[in-house]
Amino acid sequence: MIDKLIAFALRQKFVVLIGVLLLVLFGVYAFTKLPIDAFPDVTNVQVQVIAKAPGMSPIEVEQLVTFPLEVEFMGLPKKTELRSVTKLGLSVITVVFKDGTDIYWCRQTVLERLIQAREKLPKGVEVTLGPIATGLGEVYQYTIVRAGGAADEKGRLNDLMEFRTLQDWVVRPILRTVAGVADINSLGGYPKQYDVLVDPNKLKKYGLTLRQIFEAIENNNGNVGGGYIRHQQESYAIRGLGLLQSIKDIEEVVVSSKNGTPIYIRDIADVKL
Repeated sequence: MIDKLIAFALRQKFVVLIGVLLLVLFGVYAFTKLPIDAFPDVTNVQVQVIAKAPGMSPIEVEQLVTFPLEVEFMGLPKKTELRSVTKLGLSVITVVFKDGTDIYWCRQTVLERLIQAREKLPKGVEVTLGPIATGLGEVYQYTIVRAGGAADEKGRLNDLMEFRTLQDWVVRPILRTVAGVADINSLGGYPKQYDVLVDPNKLKKYGLTLRQIFEAIENNNGNVGGGYIRHQQESYAIRGLGLLQSIKDIEEVVVSSKNGTPIYIRDIADVKL
C-alpha cells in the first residue's frame, strides 16, 4: 500500500503539489480563526445567583433564601445541574446548562424565575446575577499610580482615595465598553465617603436620637420638582435644590429645634471625609 502511494506521488507530482498548497492555505486560514487564550476557560455553561442576607446565620440563609431559590430554579429547560453554597449572610447558587446553550438565553431564563422568587424572600435580601465570567477569565491586571514619585504619608492616603474614585467612576466605565470584557473588579484603595461622628453626650443634651439624625440627613439630601409657572409663551420650572455636595452642606442640615433655635448637625457631630 505504501509502495503504491509513493509511486503515485512520484508520477503525479503536480497533483501532489496542488494538494500540499491547498493544505497549507487551509492551515493558515484555520490559524487566523483559532481562538487563542492565555488561560483556556473549560468551564461549562453556568449562571450564578448571588444572594446577600446581612445578619442571617448559615441555617437561616439556607432555609429562607437558598431553598426558595432552588425550588424556583427546578425544572428549567436544558438544566443539567443545580448546586449551592451557603455561608454567613451569603448564598451562591450555580445553575449549569447543557454545553452549547447560549449563555444570554440561560441568564434570561434564570432572571425570569428570579423575579418570581423575590416575593418569597425576606426583606433586606439582595439578589443579583453573577458576571458572565469565571475565575479563569481574569487575564489582565493594572494599577493606577501617581506620576512624580512617592509622596508623604498624608499624600499617599489622599492618592489612595483619589485613585479609587478615578478607578470606579472613570477607568472602569470606559474599560467595560471594550469588546469581550465581562466586568472590571476594583481592588484596593479607599472608597470616598463622608462620616458623621455623633457625640453621645451632645445627643443626650439636646434630647435627640440617632434615628432623627438619619432621617434629617436623608430628607435633606435630594432635589425635588415643584411644577411650572407659565407666562405667555414661556414656562419656568420650579424645583428645590437640596443635594448635599460638601462637608459644609452636611453640617448645615437642621435636625430639630429647641425654643425656636435650630439644632444643626455641626452642633452634635463632627463631619469628616
